[in-house]
Amino acid sequence: MDDTAIRALSQTLDGEVITPEDARYDEMRALFNAMIDRRPAAIACCVSVDDVVACVGAARSKETPLAVRGGGHSVAGVSLCDDGLVIDVRRMNEVTVDPQARTARTGAGATWGEFDAATQAHGLATTGGRVSTTGVTGLTLGGGSGWLERSYGLACDNLVAVELVTAAGELVRASADEHQELFWALRGGGGNFGVVTALEYRLHEVGPTVFGGLAAFDPRHGRAVLEAMRDFHRGGGPDQAGLACGYITAPPEEFIPEQWHGKLVAITAGMWNGPVEEGERALAPLRAVAEPIVDLYGEIPYAELQSMIDDPPGKRNWWTAEYLDELPDEALEALVSYGEQLPISFTQFLVLPWGGEVARRTDTPLAKRNAKWIIHPFCVWEGADRDEEHISWGRACRDVFAPWASGGVYLNFVGDEGEERVRAAFGEAYEQLAAVKAEYDPDNLFRGNQNIRPRAEGALA
Repeated sequence: MDDTAIRALSQTLDGEVITPEDARYDEMRALFNAMIDRRPAAIACCVSVDDVVACVGAARSKETPLAVRGGGHSVAGVSLCDDGLVIDVRRMNEVTVDPQARTARTGAGATWGEFDAATQAHGLATTGGRVSTTGVTGLTLGGGSGWLERSYGLACDNLVAVELVTAAGELVRASADEHQELFWALRGGGGNFGVVTALEYRLHEVGPTVFGGLAAFDPRHGRAVLEAMRDFHRGGGPDQAGLACGYITAPPEEFIPEQWHGKLVAITAGMWNGPVEEGERALAPLRAVAEPIVDLYGEIPYAELQSMIDDPPGKRNWWTAEYLDELPDEALEALVSYGEQLPISFTQFLVLPWGGEVARRTDTPLAKRNAKWIIHPFCVWEGADRDEEHISWGRACRDVFAPWASGGVYLNFVGDEGEERVRAAFGEAYEQLAAVKAEYDPDNLFRGNQNIRPRAEGALA
């Protein structure tokens, strides 16, 4: 994008355009994943739909590389591009709640922390990210896993409508009644179809306090922690339970005994979506597997729970994930062995039970929603000198758990792992997504994502 085009765009927008000469340029291009170091020609800080329309038109006319930034949490770094235009929607972050209709409308730039604060003021919530600084839009378009998913489905299952600017520069509203095929594609198909400007969600009564938290154990009890979680979910388990277990490095926080700081620990974490007393009784077996190092379970504000496992920004990140259909004893042993090799850093290895409403919903393009488990190594560390240590451990996950893997993948939990993995995320729905892509973005202007290529005219489904 040349200087003339940037100046013209700057004069058009209600927001501002940041260029490499601006003192705030490095701050504005910084992402959650410090491994991503790309230098766009311009960052357009949009404050209105008209701003987004202007940016899409400028990128299309100049054949400029384009990225869209909300929360900036994409581990693959798709929120940023080299030498192109970044549409930054962070200032479009207003959240309005209709407590009578139990719906919320949010600008595309809001984070889950901002969304939860607005909805919890009315004792309402919807499934949202487990990290409060994650952007609502990117998480939702990729599916949207969270603590409430077994009760209410994924974030995308709770969408009422999405408003977006297409590659043609048109503002479109997609819902169950309008642009139905596009609405279907948006609920899991990622940022392939346009630049989202607003989303509307269905809300549910949650909180304002719930029973939840985290308990940490000596890693020698890791198998017992994992086994208790497996047993808890035999036959599916209660939908009210939103849980995780696995291994982390104990942080140097006051609530952790000092002798455990920087040491490997096994954990169980999560919440009960129901009465506090009921949750305390229901989750007791998971907390009683051994004497805990610390047990932080208790009555907690839902909004606080949503930030309980927030990761520190500005670290180096590498993530991957697999669906597992079952957890036989052999898989359990593999989880223990793999978890005990976790690099000591900010890295975590989580095992998340799926099921409940996630499995019951079949009206989205996401494949393998009936998987019973997700395993998610996400490596977070400081210093490029430790890259190989972390990435090699993370990559080993696919080989270690191949005997029990379903073959699908949840794309929000992985980096850039190629077209094969994108296709695996959607299975048979991929070709239908490619057809929707061809209708709304035939030239693949929106390709800075987990990309679905538009189906060529005349191609077979």
